[in-house]
Parts: sequence; C-alpha cells; structure tokens
Amino acid sequence: MPRCEDVLVDEHLRKLAARLQGPARLRSDLLTEARHGLLDAVEAYRDSGVPPIEAQRLAVAEFGSLAQLLPSWQAELATAALRGFALRMLAIAGVGVAAGDLTWRGASWSDGPRPPAVYLLLSATVNWIWVGALLLSVAGLLVVAASARTARPGLAAAQRAVGAGLTGVLVLGALAGGALFAWSLGLWDAALSWPPMIIGVVLAGAAYFSLARAARGWVLATAR
Repeated sequence: MPRCEDVLVDEHLRKLAARLQGPARLRSDLLTEARHGLLDAVEAYRDSGVPPIEAQRLAVAEFGSLAQLLPSWQAELATAALRGFALRMLAIAGVGVAAGDLTWRGASWSDGPRPPAVYLLLSATVNWIWVGALLLSVAGLLVVAASARTARPGLAAAQRAVGAGLTGVLVLGALAGGALFAWSLGLWDAALSWPPMIIGVVLAGAAYFSLARAARGWVLATAR
C-alpha cells in the first residue's frame, strides 16, 4: 500500500503510465525504477527538514515533467518493441524459409499434372517474402543495436522504416500464403486431409497471430 505522503509521487507516475505504450515488462521496470528514485529524493529532502508534501513536490519537479520524460522513455519502449518484433520475425521467417516445402513433400498428388504457372509463381513469391522478412529482421536488429550505442536522429527514422517494412511483409505474407493455400485446395481435394499440410496451416496461423501481435505492439509504441 502506498503511504499517504507518497500521493504526489504516485500521481506523477500514474500520469506517466497512462501515456506510455510498449512492452509490458520494460514499461513496468521503467516505472518501478522511477518510483524508487523519486522516493529516495523525497526521503533526502525530508531528512534535510523539508515538510513531506513540499519534499514530494520538489522531488517530482527535479525528476522531470511529462513533456521532458515521455519522448526518451517512449523512444526506448519503441526500440524494445521493434527488437521483439524483429526477433520474432527472424525465428518464424527462418522456419518458413527452411521448411516451407515440407508440407508438400511426399504428397500423393505431387506426381500429378503440373500446377499452373501463376500458381508456381505465387508459391515462389511466398518463399521470397519469407527471405525478405529474414533480411529485414536482421536489419532491424542491427538498427536496434546501433540505437543502443548512439542517439543519432537518423536511427529513429531507420527504426520506423524497418518496422514499417516488417509490417508490410507480414501483411503480404499473410495474403499470399492464404491465397496459396486456398488455391491448393482448389487444385487438389486431398490437400485438406494431408497431415503435413494440416500441421503447416495450424503452425502458420499461430505464427501469423504472434507476428500480428508484435506488429501491433510496435505500431502503438511508435505512434505515441
């Protein structure tokens, strides 16, 4: 329970929390660290003879206003959101590139008539989308690493560009992958009962859901 003499501190932190958007763990860590720092400052002022309420007011003023704190804190949260998005995309795209054709290998219809040329082009496009996602993920992690070492303005723009690229690749991959699956069912009725295909669809759905959540988190953190 907060002490009654910590009301101004807690109110300041509540206002900060309401304006911050990003990874929950980092957001919580930032606010916890801020609270400890504020309470230490309050205690120091009280030890020097300042009344409790005035000690809080001075500690909050010294700590910084919302306008002073939010830009740097939100930038840190946006960077963390991009890191999580890029790592998740790197892992999932890596699996997609390495195992994309396994859903078809050994299928009973693989020796049948050759699929239409446009179908083959769409299939190749899905693979290239995953390759592009891999490259963008690596670029995102490099930009995040560079941002941790320096605060150059161009890096913030680079983060937004990579995040937008990853989001665009995610949308393209979902549309192309869904179209490819639907077309496959139209070409081969047995595709829906082929176990590797079923497993692949379930895993792909879970992967896209996970990536969509990461993309949403990045968009919200960057839009603040």
